[in-house]
Amino acid sequence: MLAASRSLRRLSSSSSVRSLRRVFQHPPTPPPAAPPPLPPLRTLTRALLPHLAAAHRFSTASFSSSAPSRLGECGIARGAPEIPEEVEVEDEAGALVRHDTDAYAAVELALDSVVKVFTVSSSPNYFLPWQNKAQRESMGSGFVIPGRRIVTNAHVIADHTFVLVRKHGSPTKYKAEVLAVGHECDLALLTVESEEFWDGVNSLELGDIPFLQEAVAVVGYPQGGDNISVTKGVVSRVEPTQYAHGATQLMAIQIDAAINPGNSGGPAIMGDKVAGVAFQNLSGAENIGYIIPVPVIKRFISGVEESGKYSGFCTLGVSCQATENIQLRECFGMQPDMTGVLVSRINPLSDAYKILKKDDILLEFDGVPIANDGTVPFRNRERITFDHLVSMKKPGETAVLKVLRDGKEQELSVILRPLQPLVPVHQFDKLPSYYIFAGFVFIPLTQPYLHEFGEDWYNASPRRLCEWALRELPKKFGEQLVILSQVLMDDINVGYERLAELQVKKVNGVEVENLKHLCSLVEGCTEENLRFDLDDERVIILKYQNARLAASRVLKRHRIPSAMSSDLVEEQATNGEVEASCTS
Repeated sequence: MLAASRSLRRLSSSSSVRSLRRVFQHPPTPPPAAPPPLPPLRTLTRALLPHLAAAHRFSTASFSSSAPSRLGECGIARGAPEIPEEVEVEDEAGALVRHDTDAYAAVELALDSVVKVFTVSSSPNYFLPWQNKAQRESMGSGFVIPGRRIVTNAHVIADHTFVLVRKHGSPTKYKAEVLAVGHECDLALLTVESEEFWDGVNSLELGDIPFLQEAVAVVGYPQGGDNISVTKGVVSRVEPTQYAHGATQLMAIQIDAAINPGNSGGPAIMGDKVAGVAFQNLSGAENIGYIIPVPVIKRFISGVEESGKYSGFCTLGVSCQATENIQLRECFGMQPDMTGVLVSRINPLSDAYKILKKDDILLEFDGVPIANDGTVPFRNRERITFDHLVSMKKPGETAVLKVLRDGKEQELSVILRPLQPLVPVHQFDKLPSYYIFAGFVFIPLTQPYLHEFGEDWYNASPRRLCEWALRELPKKFGEQLVILSQVLMDDINVGYERLAELQVKKVNGVEVENLKHLCSLVEGCTEENLRFDLDDERVIILKYQNARLAASRVLKRHRIPSAMSSDLVEEQATNGEVEASCTS
């Protein structure tokens, strides 16, 4: 787990006023002899471009004005390539003469494929779920792929109300439409209807995962300027990593490049192909950035192409414990040549719940041996957790598991699907659900609701709610943890105003399954009294008819347009019931 001072940060750039930091370097001691004059600035820039595209193994050298380079003793970036012979020179008449190279052409192609993304968004207010927060503007990057599509990050266009894109070297912004969004993998696909936009636009091809110490060029629009920026970095690590936006563990590539806010969605180029998408950095650490690798990008795109929408990433639905202790292995009957992990918990909604058992030893996944620490072989002498193999499977595909149960090996087949937690981790691009009755505001518990308590929400929000959010598993499909979030004061609820942030367990003796179920129980009440059983053995009793009369009064007093969210309104309309709304 990352330390508090080094948290992963998404990298879309806000349009709010940002302070620019200037870095001054003391001039080095002049050498005995005057150095030869440097070529003109534009000549130097063109000369360095091939080195950005080629896969040389150099230390990070940033050419972005938004981040300083690491400087050596003489003020030159350590490990930076020597200036080659001029790629572009001036003839006697002063005209530019370009000496094309394959490497330069690759970067030039990338520049013509990268766009700047402008997003206007408005996020819900989970404390007041009938309201949205103030509109805000943000900027990110994206790049064109075949099929007239633009790849960017999901967090760049999350909760969007309007999206514009601008090509490199163009002053015109074009309206973009969102085709698909995968918040778990932090990827999104856009398109532009205007034919004019596509004139002269090149598309980039997806490549493969770079090896360690290979160089990539990150192209995008980081904060600190309006023009495109190219930054070179070296691949330092490839492993499953926590995605800050989707709170999911998927494969990521760590590079030692200065990836800054605004770089999000920009391509990382290796050779003439895309090696990944820039998406986050490590807060508190210098020059540690992360890019989404090609296998995750391809998995996202193929799912959209096959189903027409984002299909999600699969999970096995089990929690496993390492078996590195020899006594533990002997207790569960593992032979000295056996390796695997211990199944400790199974999600009741997964197919594995019917196939696997607690205390099974998972030996292999699709024929790939699992080590005692839960890793599997990856490329040349590298290892990654076997979760990566699971996440690369398509929803509905079958995986073959070899398990050790009661000392005997068995081969079992399970169907893999995306699984939703009891408490949703994120809830972008949709309005939160709520139901108000007699001033009592009921909502399903979500992590975005807890995030409203601030950046330190884990310590600032009610401890019990955090424990449920992080550890509880659903027992059946459609289950929600419904809470009483607050009480809007009225004569009808005097004395109950402090009964907030508690789970609603029962309504008139019936266990609550989800918010829609609670709404139907309240709206369909035929008894004189309405009883809510809450957590901590608290109880709310209301005279039902009096409470119904108070409902519209509370809505009008607090200027709330509807007693329920739009999803519940549709449900009530389907069931032939009438929505309670505010009347003027």
